[in-house]
Amino acid sequence: MASLDDWATEHGLDKEVLNDYLETIIDNARLVETQIDVLRSKPDSLEAIATLFRIFHNLKGDALICRFEAGEQVAHQIESIILRVRSGEIKITEFLGEAILLAYDRLELAARALIDDKPPTQLKIDEVIQGLTELSTAKQDKLDLLARGMIENISGFRLAEQTAEHEVIPLASVESVAGDRIDDLLFFRSLAWQLEQRSPLFQGRTSRNLQLAHAINEAAGKPIDPLQLEVAIYMHDVGMMFLPEPVWLKAGALSTTEKMLLQRHPNYGAGLLVRIPGWEEAARIVAQHHEKQDGRGYPAGLKGNQICPGAKLMAIVDAYESVMLKQGHRGQGRSMLRAAAEINASEQQFATEWIEPFNRVARAMLEA
Repeated sequence: MASLDDWATEHGLDKEVLNDYLETIIDNARLVETQIDVLRSKPDSLEAIATLFRIFHNLKGDALICRFEAGEQVAHQIESIILRVRSGEIKITEFLGEAILLAYDRLELAARALIDDKPPTQLKIDEVIQGLTELSTAKQDKLDLLARGMIENISGFRLAEQTAEHEVIPLASVESVAGDRIDDLLFFRSLAWQLEQRSPLFQGRTSRNLQLAHAINEAAGKPIDPLQLEVAIYMHDVGMMFLPEPVWLKAGALSTTEKMLLQRHPNYGAGLLVRIPGWEEAARIVAQHHEKQDGRGYPAGLKGNQICPGAKLMAIVDAYESVMLKQGHRGQGRSMLRAAAEINASEQQFATEWIEPFNRVARAMLEA
């Protein structure tokens, strides 16, 4: 089929209907996950098979209504796989189930991209359809090999044997920091702790972000000063606390005014840092961590080399944490795979020089 970009341009999409379609995908995400899990342990569960068939049959029809051909193809191929499960030809394996769930995530991301007028090429939708097509006709003994290959192709990193090549390094200790920087570090840590107390979703995020950021920096050869990076992790979202809580703790969609308010938080955090001598690099990282490679970020709309290296790394860490929270109900292993796949699918958003070290770290974390 033609690329998703070309097809969307030539045929046009009914975005109003596509918005409804996206909501349907989101509403059914947890149900799809649980029914795949059921079939892994109870391959003959007629209820799970019927539920999945209904969901993907409806998604196929809805995609046709909003003229989303790629969505129709993805849903059709998954529907074909479920029909073979129902007939007893094949069973849902661990890798086959993960391939279906990864394709489902790509369906959501593609719909979001088209609604937002963003290029969806990096989502590899054609490869998703090709992989599902092969799985829909494969014999049971070939399913895992094909599903694993599809996951590796789409996610962007190889599922290699377990390795300790890039273990997560420990957080910087107070004892390793010299002189008057100790007081600064303790102050920054206390602010990060205060932020974590504002929501159950934030608790533990500082440690998670530090571990990931240090590990990626280490994998890349430590181009960023570890202490400056650590302080940036502590402070990157502290500016949120200068905003009304209903804005930055809101669960639903933000209004235009609320989005404008939220986009001020990097400058607030960076503003604190520049007033304390010695943390200029950390301040730049904080100020720029929501900038994007294509210039669509905030607050300054920087692009490419205008963004400092630490902010490019911070953007990946921040996005990874965000996806992990969104996918948290899926269990840590599956959430990590899905989060890593989303990072690799966003070439316009993240710096390519950080994707490879991120993949090495993510693979080691996943396999551990």
